[in-house]
Amino acid sequence: MRELTVKRRARLRSKETKKVLAWIQGEWGIEVPEDLEMEFCTLDGQRAYIVNGKVIGVEEKGGFMITLKGIMELKPTVKWITVDMGAVKYLANGADVMAPGITEADPEIEEGDLVWVRDERNLRPLCVGEALIKGNEMAPADSGKAVKTMHYVGDPIWNVTL
Repeated sequence: MRELTVKRRARLRSKETKKVLAWIQGEWGIEVPEDLEMEFCTLDGQRAYIVNGKVIGVEEKGGFMITLKGIMELKPTVKWITVDMGAVKYLANGADVMAPGITEADPEIEEGDLVWVRDERNLRPLCVGEALIKGNEMAPADSGKAVKTMHYVGDPIWNVTL
């Protein structure tokens, strides 16, 4: 598997940190302490944000794509999708999320939103991706793809070592 190269790691200035924190709070419904120390780096040309030695987010499609480690660290309250346990092994290998495996979804999700997917038993994050349909249409759907996976456990972003 390809490894991402970390370049230009540095601490963010407080003004820029506040801007990024406002972005995270607005997009992911996360309450982040104002005094949080944040760093940035470049991962093969993509700007990434670091908190407590973990890559918590990457700039993607003009927005902030939270990483799985970021989800575990910051605990977002919106843009979640819950899947049944039968989907877990496929999602752990990078498969897209199919609508029949979805048991519940945040109804505020719009087509094109970045979302995170969790399992129904432990509510642990499995992957992050782009919604292909609205949240209120996901659970009732009985066929087709609902989310295009962009980041999953074991991919190059997950394996970044700082």
